[in-house]
Amino acid sequence: QPLHTLRAAEKELLPGFHQFEWQPALKNVSTSCNVGIINGLSGWASSVDDSPADTITRRFRYDVALVSALKDLEEDIVEGLRDSGMEDSACTSGFNVMIKECCDGMGDVSEKHGGGPAVPEKAVRFSFTVMSVSVLADDGEVTVFTESKPNSELSCKPLCLMFVDESDHETLTAVLGPIIAERYAMKESRLILSIGGLPRSFRFHFRGTGYDEKMVREMEGLEASGSTYICTLCDSSRAEASQNMVLHSITRNHEENLDRYEIWRPNPFSESADELRDRVKGVSAKPFMETQPTLDALHCDIGNATEFYKIFQDEIGEVFQKANPSREERRSWRAALDKQLRKTMKLKPVMRMNGNYARRLMTLEAAEAVCELVPSEERREALRELMRLYLQMKPVWRATCPAKECPDQLCRYSFNSQRFADLLSSTFKYRYNGKITNYLHKTLAHVPEIIERDGSIGAWASEGNESANKLFRRFRKMNARQSKAYELEDV
Repeated sequence: QPLHTLRAAEKELLPGFHQFEWQPALKNVSTSCNVGIINGLSGWASSVDDSPADTITRRFRYDVALVSALKDLEEDIVEGLRDSGMEDSACTSGFNVMIKECCDGMGDVSEKHGGGPAVPEKAVRFSFTVMSVSVLADDGEVTVFTESKPNSELSCKPLCLMFVDESDHETLTAVLGPIIAERYAMKESRLILSIGGLPRSFRFHFRGTGYDEKMVREMEGLEASGSTYICTLCDSSRAEASQNMVLHSITRNHEENLDRYEIWRPNPFSESADELRDRVKGVSAKPFMETQPTLDALHCDIGNATEFYKIFQDEIGEVFQKANPSREERRSWRAALDKQLRKTMKLKPVMRMNGNYARRLMTLEAAEAVCELVPSEERREALRELMRLYLQMKPVWRATCPAKECPDQLCRYSFNSQRFADLLSSTFKYRYNGKITNYLHKTLAHVPEIIERDGSIGAWASEGNESANKLFRRFRKMNARQSKAYELEDV
């Protein structure tokens, strides 16, 4: 088709096409509805002493993007109303929309074949997914739309693309600031938008669950992930978590982190650095963005697989008998493990554990392959048992809807995690003496509670955003127009 017809079709799909209004009007946000792609730094009032953010970023205005996402779902919403027997005219108000937010940094996105020096370019993408739309009826809340594939890149709408290193806290917060201000304004207001030919009013609920641990710690002002305060959900220290592996409950939240930061700053009790740190449990920066305390299923998978990989190495070398093996010994065990996995499982060694490797490694056949290299029979049995328990637990935090997909494993989760913890603290205690990895702690201690609260962990994970990163890379390599400013527009 000729370009202008495509452009016209595109216009309807891009945010900024549909009319809408907010009641009351949003604070700090311009009143115009037809906004397309804007400069990501607009809306950020820089003060005199701020250095200007030298970064390219493009975004949609949050409310405009939400309107566009709802208009995409218009048919589904109308159909849902019809199915639940609520006549179109009857319900125009009382719609609630659940939004999942994801934000993830991506490494090297520099031009692969452009001229000029290779710059270490990094990008951060912020996106959202409409998880469900429900409406208040006389007999309670009726869900008229539920996202069936919450982890597909198709349901994951990009909101902001920025060339920023996610570790550069200052620039990241500067760019995300306006988005958070808009999100905050939208919480206090309702959207009036025509769906199915009638104006209806929507309230939005935002849940920031699609962040990996690094991002959560950065946004919530916690120390980095090597900290003694191991968990973004509870106050446990690493030593406590390795002693008591299962019994913890979720205590942290955004408000509490803010309060703790306010204690950290003035140090009202004039305590020493260590005492103060213990009082605020590792909150030592200003929490910048509210995240929902949950567990990131994808990185949980990867973190635990890394841990198992190390256990496999240690078991091949029978570390439970030795004091501290040399690096050469460790290297030889690792080589043996890689060779065995390559031979039996066709698994090539990877530099950094990734999702696909993790999924292949965490299987009974991989455990069997490793067992061939483990000398003593009782250690082999312990390894098999460990893997069996893990495979029982895993579906619970991977499934989109565990109550439907794996009810038995869900019921047995606490029992299984207790058994798993017992195994670690007895047979494998050489690894867990006073230390435990962050994700292993969360897997053992917090999963049932999160599922009781949210109904699912897998559905709220960051996969949609991660798989859309692939698309982003595709687009970056398209050099239809050579200049950087246009490239983000293309995406």
